[in-house]
Amino acid sequence: MRFNRRFRRAARGVTGTGAGRNLAAAAVVLAAMAGPVQAETLTAVMHSGLRMLDPIVSTAHITRDHGYMVYDVLVAGDGEGVIRPQMADWSISDDKLVYTFTLRDGLRFHDGAPVTAADVVASLKRWGARDGAAAFLMVATAGIAAEGDDKVVWTLTEPFPLLLEVLAKPSSVPAFIMPARVAATPADQTITDYVGSGPFVFSSADFQPGVKVVYNRFDGYKPRSEPASGLAGAKVVNVDRVEWVTMPDNQTAISALMGGEVDLIENVQIDLLDILKSSPDVTVETRDPLGYQVFARMNFKHPPFNDVRLRRAAMAALGQEQVMATLIGNPDYYKLCGAIFGCGTPLGSEAGSESLKAGGDPARARQMLTEAGYDGTPVVIMQATDLGTVGTAPVVIAAALREAGFKVDLQAMDWQTLVSRRASQKPPAEGGWNIFTSFISGVESNTPLINPILPSTGDTGWFGWANDPELEALRAAYLKADGLEAQKAVAHRIQEHVLDQVIFVPLGNYPFVQARSNRLTDMLPTAVPVFWNLKLAD
Repeated sequence: MRFNRRFRRAARGVTGTGAGRNLAAAAVVLAAMAGPVQAETLTAVMHSGLRMLDPIVSTAHITRDHGYMVYDVLVAGDGEGVIRPQMADWSISDDKLVYTFTLRDGLRFHDGAPVTAADVVASLKRWGARDGAAAFLMVATAGIAAEGDDKVVWTLTEPFPLLLEVLAKPSSVPAFIMPARVAATPADQTITDYVGSGPFVFSSADFQPGVKVVYNRFDGYKPRSEPASGLAGAKVVNVDRVEWVTMPDNQTAISALMGGEVDLIENVQIDLLDILKSSPDVTVETRDPLGYQVFARMNFKHPPFNDVRLRRAAMAALGQEQVMATLIGNPDYYKLCGAIFGCGTPLGSEAGSESLKAGGDPARARQMLTEAGYDGTPVVIMQATDLGTVGTAPVVIAAALREAGFKVDLQAMDWQTLVSRRASQKPPAEGGWNIFTSFISGVESNTPLINPILPSTGDTGWFGWANDPELEALRAAYLKADGLEAQKAVAHRIQEHVLDQVIFVPLGNYPFVQARSNRLTDMLPTAVPVFWNLKLAD
């Protein structure tokens, strides 16, 4: 079996120093995950281990990526951003109030049951109860109903021109379709049945949370006839099995890739890229031109950041250069950017970010802290130590806040623990938190409608639970803005408001750089990593 061949190769690499040690470490990791592996197995080191399996409840990227393996969507954007049919085609009534979706023939779930309109209706309603953009859509919805087994009729109270864009949004949170019995799970509870209708079948028997995930090709999947493009078109799977393995140490992962033990590293640590340049069998590339934005989110429910004056003082203490230089190192691979919708995008504005881009102002932060009457309440910062893309930013933030006069409690944990804990609304002293950092891709944040951090509806909003009716009114105004120039004007007001109220703090942009074996070809250049279409040579 392929694993045993790999393991023997790795074991032969055991030496006293350098790459040999790393290869040995990789072999140990892989040995710990040993199991029967077929010849057409693709092994990928993803940016994080997977623990949360409900892609509707969690906005974590690794859970979203899992969703694209197991589930399918009604409509999707192609490589040019045009919305295309995926599970269903559609028609729109002349008054723009009724959308009728017709499921294509041959759709089946992994348990063999046909996908029906009732499944779609149940899935859309659960998604609508969780997603920020869908929430706007649901306000304008009179009803979603099944008509027979293959038609879904979506009736609006008023025209909603962006309905298809919301339904096709690629991230945070995609409208994945599940069996009706699964979608009946309350939206505030996670599912326990992982049957989907996507191109891969999740293997519960092989799942090791945070360590290993196995997906087998779904032979019952019927791809579309059009070529794959973006997240649309034919989802043809050319490998029998995909394994996601977790290697928190990037150097170990690189050694495993160079030794042929893994085929893909989704995110390579920038300061280790030189190691890969010496390998003729590896390709290093950037998948998504919009890249990712690092950000800090404060908790609006509890002191001290339930006081906007203290949120402003904290933001005044922060500088993007310090964060990005520590996180990325090489300035060729990061960009200072204060635009919450991304620099260089149609709606990008950097208003209000001057202090952040100038490196922060600790003296002013101290003054603001004194003027606000800060009482010394500790600031609990969650730090994910196993995820290079966010692991160092909390350390920089902690130092900046301490310099400004805040009392800081920096708490280390793994990323999946952070993802779980950030959902807690308890006070920090009871397991809650005050600040965490994360990252968001350009394709999921470049408009006020889809940016998942913006919904500010209190306890039903995004983690941190900002309650900001003015921001919600601005987001609603964006939906009604007529044309790009009007949308830009509203987006600019939102930019100013977000930084004035410190809804979140943009800390700079960087690209996601992946490394793959040259055996692995035809990967789609999508912002979301997908495993259909690609080929793995012998």
